[in-house]
Amino acid sequence: MALAGLAGRLDIIAETGSTNADLLARIAAGNTPDEGYWLIADRQTQGRGRQGRSWLDGAGNFMGSTLVELRDGDPQPSSLSFAAALAVYAATSGNIARPSALQLKWPNDVLLGGVKFCGILLERGSTHAVVGIGVNLAGSPKLADRETLALSQLGQTPDRDLFAADLANAFERELELWRRQGLGALLARWQAAAHRPGTRLSVHTGSDKRVTGTYDGLEPDGALRLSLDGGSRTVIYAGDVMLEGE
Repeated sequence: MALAGLAGRLDIIAETGSTNADLLARIAAGNTPDEGYWLIADRQTQGRGRQGRSWLDGAGNFMGSTLVELRDGDPQPSSLSFAAALAVYAATSGNIARPSALQLKWPNDVLLGGVKFCGILLERGSTHAVVGIGVNLAGSPKLADRETLALSQLGQTPDRDLFAADLANAFERELELWRRQGLGALLARWQAAAHRPGTRLSVHTGSDKRVTGTYDGLEPDGALRLSLDGGSRTVIYAGDVMLEGE
């Protein structure tokens, strides 16, 4: 099924393993869709999140992927995770009663009232980046390490197809700004919607290593600056971040 009159082309299928995996397979086979194409599934049986987590395939939730052609002069591809988070932030703002409750968390989480309700996964396929996004519209997964929620818990459940249109439009705008204004402007917009400097964070950087300190902004390349309790500062390039009390 294709939805006309929207940013790009939104194709909806009944079921697949993973929309990200489907787009990566099409790129590898030389059957790459045009930029702006979205593949959206009613049901996703092998959805993946960051650090190998699975993602709920709940009916009524948004589960979809799009792709970005990586061109000469573009900012670094990994920074698309910030653009995707800003797009989810914008799309969600129009579907909840209190947009002020939304907050971004490094590197690409969007929180509502301090609780995670979506997931973003960025993968590389040849000269393209594939951006997978899952948003809990109707139901939320049960995770052992953190609380989650669905937008339905705060009021009327957003219509999945209308939300998809909002998200496609928001991502198109962010992608255009990403290319035209560059990484510095992108990170400035992201920081304006994120937790404040001085917020206490705990970062799991792998191999059971955890670093705790306060948020001190971002490096020019998007890495996280963390002020440690002893007065020193460290820079985090990859990790799983928890806000104090999360």
